[in-house]
Formats: sequence, structure tokens, C-alpha cells
Amino acid sequence: MHEIATAGELAARADGDALVVWGGQGLGDRARAWYAGDAVAVAVADLSKHDRLVVRGPLADLVPLVGSLLGELGTSFRPFGEEALIRELVARVPGLSLRATFGWMETAVVPSQPTTAAWLDGDDGVEAVLSEASPESYAWPGASGVLRWAGVVDEAGDLLSIAADGWSAPEVGFMAGVATRPDARGRGLSREVCAFVTAELVKRHGRTGLMVHGDNEAAIAVYRKLGYTYRAVAAAHM
Repeated sequence: MHEIATAGELAARADGDALVVWGGQGLGDRARAWYAGDAVAVAVADLSKHDRLVVRGPLADLVPLVGSLLGELGTSFRPFGEEALIRELVARVPGLSLRATFGWMETAVVPSQPTTAAWLDGDDGVEAVLSEASPESYAWPGASGVLRWAGVVDEAGDLLSIAADGWSAPEVGFMAGVATRPDARGRGLSREVCAFVTAELVKRHGRTGLMVHGDNEAAIAVYRKLGYTYRAVAAAHM
């Protein structure tokens, strides 16, 4: 296997795959990438709560690459990629088990959705919304990689709906922490705040992505209306 030196080389070897490029995080201090034949693997620590090994490529090249890297990096790193590929890896790499399946969604389109959302001045009120509406969220105020929060507020200044710019890479933004207070649902506020954050991230990074539970049909429908496309992905662990 050979190490990849630059973010540009990573993008070229991964055919511009947004998931792999996002995992590379610009190949700064936290991420390293390798290739073997046509397979690519990116190791990045503490990315959206977990140490991830983002993978792509043909199994003949990828199986030995992943096996070598897990031995070198340690078992905290979770192979992560398209669901069908991860399932094949699990069947071929000894000790590897399927951990979770979910969805990756991405877009390079600036939504035309009207919105009253804006970036918040700090994160006051965010934790209360998350605790009530989305306690399982990976993004929280002060968490590593979570940069800023956007929200919709009512006339009294109370925070109703939120989303974060978190774990964005230079070439691929990332939206996380989407939540709306239960008493404010049904008014299109999540779509508003997601439209705002998506537009901001696409303008800044060129495209943006997010992760979603595969059975969350309501959220997936909102994201599709904002221009996102869906890919089934999965994570495995030793």
C-alpha cells in the first residue's frame, strides 16, 4: 500500500467521491489516506463521534488494504462506506462485524427554499432543544468539530429549530444536529433551517453532506426537496 500525500491526490484516486473526500478532512493533522491498486482508505480520528476508516474500491484490492490498516491503526477505527461494500468486507475480513446501516446524503445545489433561519450568536438554547428533541444527536455545543449553529427563533426570541455546521471538510461541508422542538413541529421549520445551512455550506465548500437514519422517511423527504441525493452506507467494527 502507498500513502496519499495531498487532498487533491485523494480526490483524484477516489473519483471525487464526496464521502471519501469528506473523510479526508483536507488531509490535515487528523487524517491519513492510502491506496492499493484501485482501493482507497482514509483514517480520521473523532469524525462525527467515531474513529472512521472511510473506504472505496474493488474488494480484491480493498480487503488486504483494510486488514493491514486495522492492524496498524488499531481496532477503534470503523470501516465506513457504501453498504454493499461494507457487507462484503465483513464477509471477508476476519473479526469484522456490521455495526450500523444508515444513509449518506449530499448536494451541490443551493436551495431556493425561503427561510428565516440565521447563524446564531453563540449556542445559547441549543442544548435545551437537543435534549428535548434529539438527545441521540452526535452534534452538541462544544463537541469536537462542531463549529457553529443556525436556528429559527420566534417573536419572543425563543429557539425553535436548529442545525449545525460540524465536521466540514474544505471541499465538502457537513450538516448535523438537526432538531426542532416538539411543540413547533409541523410548521416547516426544519426545512427552513436545513435550507439555510445547506446554502451556506454549498457556497463555502462547493457541496455538502449529512447522515440520516435510513428509516427516517420524513427527514429524507425534506432533504430530497432541498436537492440532496441518498446513498445507503454502513459502518463495521472489530
